[in-house]
Amino acid sequence: MPEKVPKLIGLLTSRTPQMYKPAVAHAVFPALGTHLKEVRFLYTDNVEHEATLMNILMAGTGAGKGCIDKPIKHIMANIRRRDAENEKREREWKKDCQKKGANKDKLVRPEGLVIQIIDPDMTKPALVTRMDESEGHFVYVKLNELDLFDQLKGTTGKQHFQLMCLAFDPDSEYGQTRIGTQSVTARPRCRFNWNACTTVQKGQRYFRNVLTDGPISRINFCTIPESEIGIEQPVYGQYDAAFDEALKPYIDNLCAARGFVDCPQATKLAKKLQQECAEFARLSQDEVYWNLSFRACVIAWLKACVLYVANGCKWEKTIEDFVRWSLNYDLWCKMQFFGDAIRQANNGDERIGRRGPRNLLELLPDTFTIEDAARVRQQQGLQEKGTSHMITMWKSRNYVSQITDHSFQKLRFKSCQ
Repeated sequence: MPEKVPKLIGLLTSRTPQMYKPAVAHAVFPALGTHLKEVRFLYTDNVEHEATLMNILMAGTGAGKGCIDKPIKHIMANIRRRDAENEKREREWKKDCQKKGANKDKLVRPEGLVIQIIDPDMTKPALVTRMDESEGHFVYVKLNELDLFDQLKGTTGKQHFQLMCLAFDPDSEYGQTRIGTQSVTARPRCRFNWNACTTVQKGQRYFRNVLTDGPISRINFCTIPESEIGIEQPVYGQYDAAFDEALKPYIDNLCAARGFVDCPQATKLAKKLQQECAEFARLSQDEVYWNLSFRACVIAWLKACVLYVANGCKWEKTIEDFVRWSLNYDLWCKMQFFGDAIRQANNGDERIGRRGPRNLLELLPDTFTIEDAARVRQQQGLQEKGTSHMITMWKSRNYVSQITDHSFQKLRFKSCQ
């Protein structure tokens, strides 16, 4: 992590042991975004987005995945209090309905039952009802195990993955149509943020049949590194009244925001990140990285927008370094956990095994030939036939200069070192 982080992230990780700080710094964003009601941001392609944020923490058994629980619980405390009041109203209405039985004078469902936090054992009708009654708010769930999503599989077996895609895509609807008078029939706007945890192996198995269908690229991933055997027990700080008091102004700023929010600094940052990803994709020639970077940049930009709003619509210099690190960390996790499997799926299950993209130019000597470049491509699992096009692109970008018909010289400049 950067040494200096935005003040809100510094607060949310202040009670967290050092080894867990990166995971917490990623995992808090779905809960933060849940406080925004109908707040829109304009991305660089002129498409409006809301704070649609989903996070999966993938780490080994006993790695300490519970490190995200307390920060999220305190972020969601104000919503949980309001939910409790509306849940009480809902229970009382249900009791009154049971007393009347099939009576035609049965009470109408109360208005204003905004309940944002969903139980982990949610069903589709329950989720649709909560979304339909949310009055523009996000609904939120924290799943201690990723496979709790299985209750939403539906008849096709993939509806839970479709929900993950709809939750990220702008202006998507989610619902169902039923003929029965007692059944839930609604198609509300899909505003659904969530956190989930899983082991690396279970997470890889969970997504193995939808590697190229879109869920992975829309989700923000984080992890916890393996600890050494015999390491001392990490010690947490106290999430006390002082912590809540320091957090309250940020939560109030998020809850007070409405409508379109313009953050020119976040837009400028998004363009920078896109260019940096494009440059690394050109140098690595890694198609999987390039494809994953599109939505990863959107996720990183949304984090910058959330931090901007939480900070009272004031930009901090630390946001740029933090969001850039967050983007690279997210992409590293995706390439580490799913990169090889996605390549195999894209290449008809051809057996390719390598850990993430490499800068091919760095792997070549200062003076190299077409044959050298082709050999490096093959060593990295790429086809030889793309060598000439790659070198032509490098020349046009002033990464290399041509010495002879078949030899080239690397140009020394900052971005390639």
